[in-house]
Amino acid sequence: MFNLTQETAADWWEVEALYDTCFAPGREALSSYRLRDDVPPVAELCLVARDNDGAVGGAIRYWPVRVGEHRALLLGPVAVHPTHQGEGVGALLIAQSLNRAQSIGWQRVMLVGDPPYYGRFGFWKLPAVAMPPPTNPDRVLGLELTPDAWTGIAGLVARDAAPKA
Repeated sequence: MFNLTQETAADWWEVEALYDTCFAPGREALSSYRLRDDVPPVAELCLVARDNDGAVGGAIRYWPVRVGEHRALLLGPVAVHPTHQGEGVGALLIAQSLNRAQSIGWQRVMLVGDPPYYGRFGFWKLPAVAMPPPTNPDRVLGLELTPDAWTGIAGLVARDAAPKA
């Protein structure tokens, strides 16, 4: 059983330690991190999953980005502690945060990830949307939170310093 709460400043070190545990050293060198530099995350969507003992079992964060004049959410990183992988924590974090994103008015979400894993949440390849290099274009995925939210949107993903829906 996991309790999901909005990430707070008090959670920051534990969440960062989780990301360090789950991802390779140098994770912050990825191009997706350049889109996050000096941009606050969308706080309402950054969630922490704690187990019954209060330990962080998973976390998810979102950042505002732009594709041309269109705003989108960049999902990630999402991580589950190795001791809790396979227990549905990642799916719970993704599903709950996507529901929140839709309820507060976001229209579209994107990420860089594994198509088979994220496809089960409705994500598909965004062929006309490009992340800064050296991102593999086959891993740039999107999800519509409102009908046709990605229709006609193309271009390079860029930073967005104004985290509003």
